[in-house]
Amino acid sequence: MNNWLRKHPQVRTIRVAAADLNGQARGKRIPTRFADKVTTEGTRFPMSVLNLDIWGEDIDDSPLVFDSGDADGVLKPTERGFMPMPWLDAPTALLPIWMFHEDGRPYAGDPRHALRAVLDRYRERGLTPVCAVELEFFLIDDSGRKLQVPLSPRSGKRRKAAETLSIRALDQFDEFFTDLYDACEEMDIPADTAISEAGLGQFEINLMHCDDALRAADDAWLFKMLVKGLARRHGFAASFMAKPYEDYSGSGLHTHFSVLDTEGENVFDNGGPEGTAMMRHAVAGCMNAMSGCALVFAPHLNSFDRMVPGAHAPTGISWAYENRTSSIRIPSGSHKARRIEHRVSGGDVNPYLMLAAVLGAAMNGIEDEVEPPAPITGNAYAANLPQIPGDWQSAIDAFEASPEVARIFAPELIRNFVLTKRQELHYMQELTPQEQVEIYLDTV
Repeated sequence: MNNWLRKHPQVRTIRVAAADLNGQARGKRIPTRFADKVTTEGTRFPMSVLNLDIWGEDIDDSPLVFDSGDADGVLKPTERGFMPMPWLDAPTALLPIWMFHEDGRPYAGDPRHALRAVLDRYRERGLTPVCAVELEFFLIDDSGRKLQVPLSPRSGKRRKAAETLSIRALDQFDEFFTDLYDACEEMDIPADTAISEAGLGQFEINLMHCDDALRAADDAWLFKMLVKGLARRHGFAASFMAKPYEDYSGSGLHTHFSVLDTEGENVFDNGGPEGTAMMRHAVAGCMNAMSGCALVFAPHLNSFDRMVPGAHAPTGISWAYENRTSSIRIPSGSHKARRIEHRVSGGDVNPYLMLAAVLGAAMNGIEDEVEPPAPITGNAYAANLPQIPGDWQSAIDAFEASPEVARIFAPELIRNFVLTKRQELHYMQELTPQEQVEIYLDTV
């Protein structure tokens, strides 16, 4: 692992960072001369650090703080190893880490371990998920009181409206996107297609499919960090918040997944467009857990501004073939690539919790061999469907009580996440809409 540092002698400092429940990077800055100690022994910080609220404050009722003496966890490097941080001026390396107990047991409140535990269920059945994510984000000029699209570096003008799939919109920020793709190459993040989206200054970049879901979540987490950091180097902000503008569509984080057996065959592929019984079981599992997992897919107050009828975000629980109004979509195309697209999440999610929820729910359905209702046709917003929780309080309550969630996440993580969201709900209600946007703009 330290070979990377020897090949990059210009790097003088490193960052070690883990994802907390909100997907925020928590960690330390360390001189490179102490890197050997970190890679062999790990580092330490309180377990409560992975359970902070969106402001970075302790959770008032958390047993991880005073009740436990604010005990330390041991943070060890993930399989990812060192990578550059191209958004910083000084050459710097990032070392992703995750948390363990003193005796070596994984810490159940770590979101990366939550995803690992779900993947263990797949391995026990000889199955491997293959995942890809599509991330939407906004480029924003936040220098004034009113958010607006940044000035085009090419023309010096601002776009006045959305330009869906516009090459001109991409070209206006060509220098930023060129630097972004170069940085993704440096960090080994598989960034694929970029498009201009429906929102003002909104774009989407797809990350290539990967047969290691932990790596896919790493890629999404690192990509969000990179986009936000690199945008600041270019003089504007980038944000994955769900809904920065009232009059435009919000940002989603759509997930595509299939499942391979031990022979490397796609278990969703029946040679035709319908898909297999196992695919239907996975769909049913995702649908049955959708209400309980809504807090993972919409974790913030602003998240629910995106989830309104007719705004390109699902509000009803349904599935369909080649239908973007449904919450679960089976895309058309080659039967060999038969897969499920889960369309509920906003761009503001924690990628580890999101993939754990999606894949865990699918495994629930596979284990139970449950059948979904008939796929819908037409406009899902006009159909009489069971609804995803439409407000933050309802989502918190559903997550805490859901039997499907209890099969996916450890009790400690459920408790910690509920306490976090209840504290955030209490304090967010005291803020003005502008203050709420200011909090979410840079954090999520």
